[in-house]
This record gives sequence, structure tokens and C-alpha cells, in this order.
Amino acid sequence: MEHLPFFKNLAEAGAGQPIFGQSLVFGQPFDCGQAFSALKLLLFAAAYLLCAKEVLINAVQNILRGQIFDEQFLMAAASIAAIAIGEYPEAVGVMLFYQVGEWFEDYAVDKSRGSIQSLVGLRPDKAFVLRDGQVQQVAPEEVQVGETIQVKAGERVPLDGVVVEGNSFVDTSALTGESVPREIFEGAQVMAGFVNQSGLVAIKVTKAAADSSVSRILELVENASEKKAKAQKFISRFAKVYTPLVCVAAALVAVVPPIFASAQWSTWIYRAIMFLVVSCPCALVISVPLSFYGGIGLASSKGILIKGSNYIELLSKAKIAAFDKTGTLTQGVFVVNEIHPSPEAKISQEELVAIAAHAEKYSEHPISKSLKIAHHCPKCESLALNNVHEFRGQGIKVEIEGQTILAGNLKLMEAFKVQKIIPCPKDDAGTVVHVAVDGIYQGHIVISDKIKEASRAALASLKKAGIQKTVMLTGDSQLAADASAKALGIDQTAAELLPEDKVARVEELLKEGTTIFAGDGINDAPVLARADVGIAMGALGSDAAIEASDVVIMNDDLEKISEAVKISKKTMRVVWQNIAASLLVKFGIMALAVPGIANLWLAVFGDVGVLFLAVLNALRLCLFKRAKN
Repeated sequence: MEHLPFFKNLAEAGAGQPIFGQSLVFGQPFDCGQAFSALKLLLFAAAYLLCAKEVLINAVQNILRGQIFDEQFLMAAASIAAIAIGEYPEAVGVMLFYQVGEWFEDYAVDKSRGSIQSLVGLRPDKAFVLRDGQVQQVAPEEVQVGETIQVKAGERVPLDGVVVEGNSFVDTSALTGESVPREIFEGAQVMAGFVNQSGLVAIKVTKAAADSSVSRILELVENASEKKAKAQKFISRFAKVYTPLVCVAAALVAVVPPIFASAQWSTWIYRAIMFLVVSCPCALVISVPLSFYGGIGLASSKGILIKGSNYIELLSKAKIAAFDKTGTLTQGVFVVNEIHPSPEAKISQEELVAIAAHAEKYSEHPISKSLKIAHHCPKCESLALNNVHEFRGQGIKVEIEGQTILAGNLKLMEAFKVQKIIPCPKDDAGTVVHVAVDGIYQGHIVISDKIKEASRAALASLKKAGIQKTVMLTGDSQLAADASAKALGIDQTAAELLPEDKVARVEELLKEGTTIFAGDGINDAPVLARADVGIAMGALGSDAAIEASDVVIMNDDLEKISEAVKISKKTMRVVWQNIAASLLVKFGIMALAVPGIANLWLAVFGDVGVLFLAVLNALRLCLFKRAKN
């Protein structure tokens, strides 16, 4: 049903064309007698009604609703005026080419939707659930959270979940843009829309169908058109003012010369008709949103979800790119590298790590996990932690077997007035965890993160895409931040920041120019919301990331950010090319119409022809496979 307008316009234009051709034959300047004249008029009338019926009906309906000055009103008024002065071929021609233009518009919209429409296929229509020892085929909406489903080789995963049995490789390209299959095994998370490529796997469902990642993604892309760019809003406002002004100008052209200069009415009405036809703003009204839609579709096909055309415009203007460090520029895989007990505490390295690991028993922070990995102790599970207080951005305070343990950064130690803190050696570039027991300093542990191999190349690619400055915002120590920045080629670094500090730094950057911020989308939600464009990295399946960000990168590939910027720049070039070319041609033909240099066929080109060219230009985005500078 969604293609019905496309075929309808095609049928009307196709049926009207041969009748119009026969009308022109009978309209040649030779005497064919009254019978042939009547046949000529009949053929013109038939062709006109075939092509103009819907336009006339819609124009009347819009007038009754108070929407007078639209393209259908302009076409109806121009064709009726042409009939009134006996210009039957022009009257039919205007409507015929308008229908062809409508057909071409529908085709272009369908084409530009290709990448987005393909996402609909990600939503499977069936699931095989295990119930009472039997495998039952049901709709995904009927499967409850906690139930187990089976997915065979070649089938699409219908719901988000965790693999509880089997191993396989899954194709994630439709969601993430990654061409390399991903290995899954027991305990691995899988998302609806993945395609199982090999063995049978059993998956425990963790989200209902309506809350699955693919449903959220579809909703996100479908609603993207609601957030319009400034250029798109300008065209909407421009059309509302421009069309009435042109109608007034056409009326003046039609009546002023005959009244005040005794000119022929038919001549000036004909010129006014040209004004009406060429003034139709459909080339702008159609091609501009079509260009944005094409850009959003192109990005989505590459695993980049842009929430609206306004963010395409902002991405194209971006001059500053700020990044969270952990998990964005680095792998988020922390390893204990250095252990420095205090000489006065008289404890071993193993004991210092044990104290820190016990204190971080319930924490799921990557740093906490690295401490527990470094000190794997069965007794940790049996130890009871009391009065646990976590200080955001600083560390943790707990009581273990009557002792008060502090584990965190230097700010935590200073807050509790811990004395005789050992300064970190200059070559210890990493996150430092200081430890104190009952107010007595015990030492510190240095934990380092690994930089992603592709990060430096991705940042260089951003510079080539037009980003003038790169900034790293992190809660790590200044020493660790400086070491990472040097390795990555970052222009500016701000370290030891709390989440609110990151927001303040981003606000400072906003004063310098359009700023994008890339983070994990959960801990950095306030910063993502404050930046001009917040980009959530590796956010597949993260509700917090999808809600907080403006752009979602479906995997953790930093190269996607520069690709998003390039696609945005390409889209904006197409938009402004269409605006400039359309207005230039239209105003040029208007200027030629007043002295009678142009004719109605040239005016039709100024409308339908310019529409063709603008839409073809917009369709280039659908063929744009790889963003370039």
C-alpha cells in the first residue's frame, strides 16, 4: 500500500500522454473541419481531466481547509487560466508534467528510504520458545522475559537475550555495519536482528519485544524526520511567504498592463500563467527534506543512527570533538601495573591489593574488576562489608571486620584528611587507587588502561574531515591523561573531572565553536545531553545511550564518527546546491517571463525540470557508498 501514490501518478501520467499526443496532432494549423476541431477539444479535455483530476480536487479541499497557497493551487490556477485564453496544449502540458514530477518524487522518496526501510526486516515475525519441554512457534510479542528461545542456523534472533547453551557466529552487519561475524558463546549477549550463521543456540530472553534494541532503533529512525534542520525550517517558512507573494505578483502582471497600458489581456494573462507555474516551490519543498532523509538513511546503513536532520546540520559545522577516555578512546580493559605499599604501613604488595579488592567487592566498575582479578581470593566472598558509602568520582568507604577502609583517588584521601600520602612516580601513567585503613595511609596501586589500536587513526581522520581541535575529558589522573593524550595525538586534555566538571568544560568548548562529544552513553549522559551533538559509542542495546545521545554509533568503531561528519557535510552540500540552483533558475525564468522572452514550456521546465534535477541531486546520497572529504 505504501507504493500506491507512486503507481497512481505513473498510471495517470501514462494514460494522459498518448491522448495528449493525439490532441497535439489534431491541433496542428490546418483546416480539419468542425468534426476534427470538436475531436481535438474532446481529446484535450480527456487528457486534462486524466492528469488534473486529483490536483483540482486536492486544491479545492485545501482551500476549504484554509491552505490556499500550495503547489496544487498554483498548478490548478495556471492550467485553468491557460484554458480560459485558449492555450489548451499548455494547460494539459502543465498538468501532464506535474504528474510526471509527482511520479518522480514518489520514486525518489522510495529510493531514499531504501536503507531505512531495510531495517524493518530486522524485526522477526516468529520465535521458537521452549515450553513444557516442547519447542513452540509463537510471535515474538508472546514471549515473556526469562523464557528460553532456540535460534537455528540461518535464522534471525527475534529478541534480546543471553546465550545459555551452544556457540556460533552471528552476522551483526544490519545493525552495526560490521562485516566481520561476531562469535557468541554461553554468557554472551545477543540482540534482536542478529543472524545466526552456524550452530543451534539457546537464548534466555532479557527484554520484551517492544523493548528490544531493534524496536528502539526502528522507533528512533522513524521519528528522525520530526527534528528538522534550520535549512529545512527555512524552506518551510520561505514557501509560506514566497508563494503568496508570487501569486500577488502574477495577478499584477495579468491586470496592470491591460488596465493602464491598454495591452492585450490574453498576452499578459499568459505571462502571469508562466509566473504561477515557475513559482511552484516543490523543487525546494521536496528536495531539501529528501536530501536529509537520504543522509539519515545512508548513515543508518553504516551503523550510525542520527536522530534528526538538525543533527546532520550540526555535525557538518562541528569544529571541536571532545571524548571520554575510558571505553571510548581506550579499551576499558584495566590491568594492575604497579603496586607501591607505604614503608610505614609495613605491608606487602599482595596485602595492599587484597585490602583494595575486598573494599571493591560489590563494585562493577572496570577498575574494581581489575583489582579483584589481580587478587583472586576465595575468602573475599565470605567477608561482610558494612556501612558502604560510594563517593562519586572519588572512591569508596567501607567497614570490614571493624576496620574502616578507604579506596579511591587523592581527593578521597584529602577529604578524610589522610596523612603521609606517597606521591606517584612520574613514570606511573595510569589510574591511581590510594588505600587507607583507619585513617592510616597504606599505599597506592597503579592501574593502566589499553589504548584502542584504531583510536589514533580515527582522530587523524576527524582532522581531515574538518575537526579543528580534539579534547579528552577524563576522571583519571593528570599523569595518566597526559600519557594517553600524547600517544593519541590529542590537542587538549582535562583530567580528574567529575561528571559535572565535564559538563562545565563542554560549556567552555561550546563558546569556541560547534562541539561534539563522544562517550559511552551511560556515565556521560549529562555531557552527551549538553554538547551540540552527543555521540554514544558502542551503544547497541543500551537504553541510556539511545535516550541521552543525538547520534548512536552501533559499535565502538571511532572511525564511524568521522564517517558521520563526512556524510553530514555531503548532505548539506546537496541541500544548499538544490536551494541555490532552484532559486536561480526560477527567478531567471520569472525575469524572462515579464517581457515575453520565455514561454509556458520554459516555465514548466522551471518547475518540473528543476524538480527533476534537484531530486536527482538528492538521490546521489543513496549512491554515496563511502564518505569523502
